[in-house]
Amino acid sequence: MEHGYDRLTMAGVARRIGVSPSALYNHVDGKSALLAVLQDAVMGLVDVDPLHAAVRGEVPVAEAMRAWARSYREVFARHTPLIPVIATLPVAGAPATQAMYDAVAAALRTGGVPDGQIMPRVIACESFIYGSAFDVHAPAHLFETVPGDAELPAFAAASASFRAAAGGAGAGAGAGAGAGADADGGAAADAPPNPYADAPFEHGLDLLLAGL
Repeated sequence: MEHGYDRLTMAGVARRIGVSPSALYNHVDGKSALLAVLQDAVMGLVDVDPLHAAVRGEVPVAEAMRAWARSYREVFARHTPLIPVIATLPVAGAPATQAMYDAVAAALRTGGVPDGQIMPRVIACESFIYGSAFDVHAPAHLFETVPGDAELPAFAAASASFRAAAGGAGAGAGAGAGAGADADGGAAADAPPNPYADAPFEHGLDLLLAGL
């Protein structure tokens, strides 16, 4: 979107696709319905097949949840401007979105998560995934300080230790590796590898999926 999803209007969309606003209203009731269609189109790109496989007992639940989370992040790393919209958009009128949540809930239930704990797990995972989608486009020098900054011994030691351990992190096959080439994205195509994308994401998944 040229001007951001928050500025989306029915008249603007109609003008962009070359129809009258009244013609557009023949297909959707208004902006909320249009956003639901958009939400469904993007959510439909998230791979839920591993979740169904877990329910059938074909793959471990934790493995399926990890595959789903990776796919979710990769999709929204390509559509980061949509995250603030979808994060607060009701799922009513969005069947593909509803089906995705049902697949996640079924997989978690298969993994032994009580019904009362499923939604907190889902929300925690989504919060982490959305933030991680933004991290894909973070600059490699995100946490570097410059001369003149206050001395931060604990943070400096932790940051240096992470960078040393990460080495070539960011050059792998995850979403972070292709961050620079993204049209919606935020990182330049010639940006150095981002060590804060893939390795922290995988570590976070380990913590979120522990016990499954």
